[in-house]
Amino acid sequence: MPSKPAPIKKAAGKEPAKKKEEKAPEAAPEPAPAEAAPVEEVPAEAAPAPAEGEAAPAAVEEPKPPTPPPADEPTSVPLDMFIEDKNDTSVTIIWSQPEVIGPSGLDGYTIEICKDGTEDWKAVNEELQKSCRYAIKNQTTGDRLKIRVVAVNAGGRSPPVTLPEAVLVKEVADRPKVRLPRFLRQRYVAQVGEKINLTIPFTGKPKPVVSWTKAGAPLDTKRVNIRSSDKDSILFIRAAERNDSGVYEMCVKVDDFDDKATVTLQIVELPGPPASIKIVDTWGFNAALEWTAPKDKGNTEITGYTIQKADKKTGDWFTVLEHYHRLNATISDLIMGNTYKFRVYSENKCGMSDNCAISKEEAKILKTGIDYKPPEYQHHDFTEAPKFTTNMTDRATTVGYSTKLLCAVRGFPKPKIVWMKNQMIIGDDPKYRQICVQGICSLEIRKPGNFDGGVYSCKAKNDLGEAVVTCKLEVKQPVVADADKK
Repeated sequence: MPSKPAPIKKAAGKEPAKKKEEKAPEAAPEPAPAEAAPVEEVPAEAAPAPAEGEAAPAAVEEPKPPTPPPADEPTSVPLDMFIEDKNDTSVTIIWSQPEVIGPSGLDGYTIEICKDGTEDWKAVNEELQKSCRYAIKNQTTGDRLKIRVVAVNAGGRSPPVTLPEAVLVKEVADRPKVRLPRFLRQRYVAQVGEKINLTIPFTGKPKPVVSWTKAGAPLDTKRVNIRSSDKDSILFIRAAERNDSGVYEMCVKVDDFDDKATVTLQIVELPGPPASIKIVDTWGFNAALEWTAPKDKGNTEITGYTIQKADKKTGDWFTVLEHYHRLNATISDLIMGNTYKFRVYSENKCGMSDNCAISKEEAKILKTGIDYKPPEYQHHDFTEAPKFTTNMTDRATTVGYSTKLLCAVRGFPKPKIVWMKNQMIIGDDPKYRQICVQGICSLEIRKPGNFDGGVYSCKAKNDLGEAVVTCKLEVKQPVVADADKK
């Protein structure tokens, strides 16, 4: 039978440990090391006394209270706030997000302002600003504002980031500057009737005031239209006229600063004709002309003249000189016996004048002073008695094969040719064909037979004499093969 004092002692010893264990969670949320206290060596004598010691094991197995979640914390201060732009009624600021945001995230930003010298901060955005840029609008020009930004999340407001100095609500002045295009730095030339559309850019803040003048006087709005924007100004003329020529001045002004640029327009057209033209002198095959410059040069310089001539017989005009720069000229290579008129056109960079100046006088190239004496030549006697320059040669032919006899003769007057066979005139025998061209005489014997052989003669005769050439023609029998003979 186990002894009773041992369990009581041990039970009494365990009760303080239990009280210590219950107090441990109040000191720290972490598990108390006192839980290891109940693990002690219990004597074997105490094992049979569970009835009195059951309370101690039950206290060790009780669940721990839940650990409370960490409290939400606001973000760190936003970073790098500065002014991006400003004008007379608004200020635009920009910043960077906080370096530390935390598990609660970032809901947005609140932008607050107050006038310099006060601490009456007021939010200017009704809803949280999601981006890191905000334009503070509808402010009074000349006010000095202090500006700050606060990041907001579930943990509350972050520390604010504030501009180091108060901001003056006023446009940042930028000196005006006219950016005159390169092609307008020289004289701009256009023809009458053309459209003028010139765009001239400029810079400056706030928006510069643009004004135009011509020769120091305001522009004629019926002729010239001006359209200006924040960045450029356009000079527009629908149909240019000569009167639109001149020096135009453009002025851009910001506060007490201004900049000017000048544009020179020159509107040109075709010139008028020369004022007058006259024939100064005529000699030989030449005529000297003089003329005067046109009264209307087309608002530009004359680049040359075109001179034309016309024969009185035909009336057709031909250009003899073009792009000619002088006011006088000598026209050469005129035809003797003809009468000429002259006219002159003016030229400038637009082209040749529509009208011309025509000479009232006429230039007549006379034949006087020249007596033509034809040279005397000794008459040459070309008469000559007939003479054969090429004689006929003896020929041999075969029966049935046509042959031709040839010779050449000269003489003046042209000699008469007579062909003979064995001293008998052949005449118009169709067996023979007689031809004589340019002194070449030929007799063709068509398919001669056994009796066509003999002596053939050619006689040439004129008033101064006659000449005869002869030849012998032999007509042979065709060669027959031995097989044919047998």
